[in-house]
Amino acid sequence: MQERIIDLLKRTGPMTGAEISESLDGEAFGLWKTCMLSPRLAVLRVGRRYVRLDRRVEGYARLSPSILREFLTYTVVGVVDDPAAMDARHQRLQAHIKSVSRHKLELATRVMTEIAEPPGTTDKEEMFCVAIAGDVVYEMAHDVNRPERSTGGMVHGSDLDIVVIASDEASDELLTGLDDAIYKKKHQYLKNPAFREEIDYVVKRFSKVREQAEFDSFKRMVACKILDEAILVCGSEELLADAKALLCEGGVLDRLRDMERSAIRAREQAEQQLLANDEEVLGREDLFLFYTDEESEEFE
Repeated sequence: MQERIIDLLKRTGPMTGAEISESLDGEAFGLWKTCMLSPRLAVLRVGRRYVRLDRRVEGYARLSPSILREFLTYTVVGVVDDPAAMDARHQRLQAHIKSVSRHKLELATRVMTEIAEPPGTTDKEEMFCVAIAGDVVYEMAHDVNRPERSTGGMVHGSDLDIVVIASDEASDELLTGLDDAIYKKKHQYLKNPAFREEIDYVVKRFSKVREQAEFDSFKRMVACKILDEAILVCGSEELLADAKALLCEGGVLDRLRDMERSAIRAREQAEQQLLANDEEVLGREDLFLFYTDEESEEFE
């Protein structure tokens, strides 16, 4: 396997993990392991790792992207004796990932601004805020086609994670109107072949955020983690700041940082375990260290 990869890269120059896999029709685990262990191959990652919460993980925290997603989409592999080519390809991939992230942020901003600020609603804009979380926030959004579970159709890479927080004084009609409008956009962008974008969203009152800041269940932990990373798209900046302040006041931020440190340690242990064993001796639980259940339909 090593010789095949080296021969390919000498002919083509550095490639992503996905490009190597496609060119050699290789099994991803074996390719990843070979690239990571070979002294004749150089491996460079793009971007950063960040925390995701998962019920199946002890302590709930794991790092994203998964080891497999990171290798396929965010990793450049080349021969060690051509560092200039490696650096050039690494920069191109980094620029592409940032471009995808910027495009998705602009799309989310445009869509949500159309919903949140139609003509005649200026008096309501301070009653709610719209924020985005997920891959886009970390400039790690990708454009790799993947299956969307509810429809079975393919969507264009990372989804758009939208959080709408409304003041407790906001009317029920306002919340219902926002929910209905976002749902229509979700359906439109999911079905339209020109977009194929997945919008995942939630609309909630500030009182719900206060409850979730108790951080005493898995669902509440997820909500707090999403709020922590979220950035404003439109609406009330003050309302979002007040919501984030709840995380600080209740010590939630400290607990999230502890979970991040645990996730980093777990990732290091997972990589060591996977690199030390052949795929034949790894069970399903071991392969869960390589990619998540959510990714199983895409990668298997």
